[in-house]
Amino acid sequence: MSFAPKILNWYREHQRELPWRETREPYRVWLSEIILQQTRVAQGMPYYYRFVEAFPTVYDLANAPEEHVLKLWQGLGYYSRARNLHATAKIVVVDFHGEFPKTYKGLKSLKGVGDYTASAIASFCFDVAEPVVDGNVYRVLSRYFGVDIPINSTQGIKYFKELAREVMDAGNIRDYNQGIMEFGAIQCAPKKPYCLLCPLQESCVALKENKVDTLPVKQNKTKVRNRYFNYLVLLDKNESTVLEQRKGKGIWQNLYQFPLIESEKRLQAEELKPLIMEKEDVPELESLSLYNNEPIVHKLSHQHLFTQFWILKTSYILEEGTHWNEIGNFPVPVLIADFIKTLKI
Repeated sequence: MSFAPKILNWYREHQRELPWRETREPYRVWLSEIILQQTRVAQGMPYYYRFVEAFPTVYDLANAPEEHVLKLWQGLGYYSRARNLHATAKIVVVDFHGEFPKTYKGLKSLKGVGDYTASAIASFCFDVAEPVVDGNVYRVLSRYFGVDIPINSTQGIKYFKELAREVMDAGNIRDYNQGIMEFGAIQCAPKKPYCLLCPLQESCVALKENKVDTLPVKQNKTKVRNRYFNYLVLLDKNESTVLEQRKGKGIWQNLYQFPLIESEKRLQAEELKPLIMEKEDVPELESLSLYNNEPIVHKLSHQHLFTQFWILKTSYILEEGTHWNEIGNFPVPVLIADFIKTLKI
């Protein structure tokens, strides 16, 4: 028995029951695929249900305020996915009359939809014979065929897409694509794969050559950059504070935060005070205190944020302020959401 039939047999026996597998509705499949980018199924599942409940159709999502979309997304990270999700919903409604394109090429033209997502929607919803290649598929193919070309290189991306096309089952593409991804997630896992009970073990090059732990190969990651954030948590006697919206490109675009001073290193109070005085929108202070003695280190893919929250009490009334009990309604980075939960005023 060759590669694809073994994958299909394994999938019939081991497939998980997931809500997006019970439908061919492109909107719901697309929604699940965007949520599951960079996200484990267990973490993404509640968000999927949350979005389907809040926005049952692509029209509902397209007509929603961006803040509502970002608030529902809060905690998933990679917020550009949420903004692209919202933008694509509008494109589907306006340019495609609420109907998702039915071809790989048409789907790939949508904002935030790359090769993998277009292949997934095309094959799951419309039986288009297009192979999916995600992290799980890279791992299965790299190990089974013993390929050490870096999966994140231009050569590797092209090579594995062609290899995936060669071995796929075009006649049962929906189950085959779901099957090989499921196989990579469960059987051929990144760590501690179940090689002894694997239906592919007889022909697996990585197992034969003792390379399971070294495949797939990835090129060196981008150097991680350290950044130092000082959030100014203003509080007046009415228990109001100040939130501002992050503008421009970059992490957390359009999310809300406390006024921020970014520094070159970790600051002490006497070093921060003159920088606070330079900010025009900060009133005269009664007191300044550091909430967390040790910086909270928030790790993103290419940067580590060393974060300190400073409590600034003022006798001035913050006219443009928001009451502390209401700030939970704003979409904020999970780093700030966690702080808001812990601060008792």
